[in-house]
Amino acid sequence: MKLWDKGTSVNEMIEQFTVGKDRELDLYLAQYDVVGSIAHIKMLESIGLLGKDELFQLEKELKTIYKNIKSGNFIIEEGVEDVHSQVELLLTKKLGDTGKKIHSGRSRNDQVLLDLKLFTRDAIKNTVENASILIDTLIKNSDSYKDILMPGYTHLQVAMPSSFGLWFGAYAESMVDDLVLLESAYKITNQNPLGSAAGYGSSFPLNRKMTTELLGFDSMNYNVIYAQMGRGKVEKIVSFALANLAGTLSKLAFDVCLFMSQNFGFVSLPPELTTGSSIMPHKKNPDVFELIRAKCNKLQGLPQQITLIANNLPSGYFRDLQIIKEVFLPAFEEINSCLEITIFAIENIIVNENILDDPKYDYLFSVEEVNKLVQQGVPFRDAYKQVGTLIENGGFSPGEKVRYTHEGSIGNLCLNEILDKKDSVLKSFDFEKAALKIKELAGE
Repeated sequence: MKLWDKGTSVNEMIEQFTVGKDRELDLYLAQYDVVGSIAHIKMLESIGLLGKDELFQLEKELKTIYKNIKSGNFIIEEGVEDVHSQVELLLTKKLGDTGKKIHSGRSRNDQVLLDLKLFTRDAIKNTVENASILIDTLIKNSDSYKDILMPGYTHLQVAMPSSFGLWFGAYAESMVDDLVLLESAYKITNQNPLGSAAGYGSSFPLNRKMTTELLGFDSMNYNVIYAQMGRGKVEKIVSFALANLAGTLSKLAFDVCLFMSQNFGFVSLPPELTTGSSIMPHKKNPDVFELIRAKCNKLQGLPQQITLIANNLPSGYFRDLQIIKEVFLPAFEEINSCLEITIFAIENIIVNENILDDPKYDYLFSVEEVNKLVQQGVPFRDAYKQVGTLIENGGFSPGEKVRYTHEGSIGNLCLNEILDKKDSVLKSFDFEKAALKIKELAGE
């Protein structure tokens, strides 16, 4: 079944190529296609394009389809082009001509725009929830290990004292900023495109404010051409936010892999969280973090993929945009699997509490000795030279106490402030508003 079928058979090779992976990928969108249709028919009834009895019948069947989707009992049949066609086919089989009325006042263009936005809205919510849990896990570890010192590095050379509290806390705060970018992406996503039809509106007196309210959007894409131009743009904006989060996870994973090597020995994982070698019996490999790093590096290429598909298209719809689904829809599963496994691994990470017993780290405290002299009245440049000379002559003997009190330093991690920043960002998403509206539409 094809919604655009006019009785002319399409060459089988052309059909296979143009349908592509839509049957598979549209399963991501199925539940959203149904709730979007429920909102649409309620609006159609309000403007006189459906009778009350027809609305009742359509809404009842759509809710049944929705339940089947949620329970895993929904397929897009062979010969059916996409999810929109499958839903309409099920309705016409059950309700006859009434099922055919569901498409009045819309196009597959604004249907898929709507489905993608509803899917993305939910997917961002799941990602934010997982990121929030990881932030809390990092903050907990930061507090637990706040007094355990470790080397800090610049140029991969031993530099100054750091701490595990500082290291864990750094990634927690980095992820809070990642949430800020996700919030911006969510707000751009959370605008209703329904009613833009093929990109030029409809001669029917559609009530777009009504569908905006029913679906829990903050507002709508007002200009119908711009609504259509949002296809590809929204996915690109969201992908930049996902890539930013993936960058933080990748950097964390790199640190853990580095710190787990025997040359560092700063952290380790329980044996059951590592893998072995087929030839070297001593190996305990951090494969989980290596794969997190690789998957997140791949995700950082997502904005470029979407840009290259969409960036040279003029206004209006083009089939090129279909290909964006292939890289965009599965990206959320990838980022969430990385977040979930990182949470588990960080909860179980083992910290070496005696790193600085090794004399090769003595020079970490050179700046502390310079600062002591400065506090005694020695000009900084002179103090720097004095300590430098001691180091060159082999006469440097460090004191291993650090005295940091300013905000965000070893002695003042500002963990509560970081959590307050996170909570403030989370509140601004207002996920509950959209969730309640969808539950009302679906009859959940």
